[in-house]
Order: sequence, then C-alpha cells, then structure tokens
Amino acid sequence: MSKERAQRRAEREREQAIRMAARAREEERTLRRRQRRRALVGWVPRPHWQPGVLARRRRQQNTMTALLLLVLNVLVWFATPAWEVRVVIAMVSLLAAPVLHTLLFRRR
Repeated sequence: MSKERAQRRAEREREQAIRMAARAREEERTLRRRQRRRALVGWVPRPHWQPGVLARRRRQQNTMTALLLLVLNVLVWFATPAWEVRVVIAMVSLLAAPVLHTLLFRRR
C-alpha cells in the first residue's frame, strides 16, 4: 500500500515538475518578447486616447483644423519667395488657430 502511494506521489511530483518547467519556459518566453518589444518601440510615446464619441469628434476637429492650417502654410510657402512673409503667416496661423477652430466647429 505504501509503495503504491509513494509511486503515485512520485508520479504527481513528476507531472507537477513538468508543468512548472513548462510554465517557467512560457514566462521566460513572454519576458523575452516584452524586452524585445520594449527595445524596438520603447522610445516611441504611446498615444493615450480617451474612448468615446465626444473625444473622437474632438480629435477629428483638431485634426481638421491642423490640416487646414498646414495646407495654408504649405501654399504660402510655395507661393511666396520671401522668408519674412512665410514666417509672419506661420506665426499668424498659430495665433489664429483657436479662432479658426471656433469658427469652423461652433457649438449650436
């Protein structure tokens, strides 16, 4: 009777050791994958977007305003050879961005 129990216990311990070794290999593999990913993209800041309809609409509106100002500045850049005009238009577009955003996306 005690030999059978000892054999069963040895069998359970062997199976447990196999499971623990498999778990350790999987954890090591996961750790290596995380380190590899961190080394590749760890320096890139992750976007922290808020979920929701209102946040998405605000992101879209901000993107549209930025793109409109970018297009305006690119057109001025190619249309005007004078550096002074380019710099002035860039500064004016930065100062006028909130006003333009309010005019474009006014709440009704």
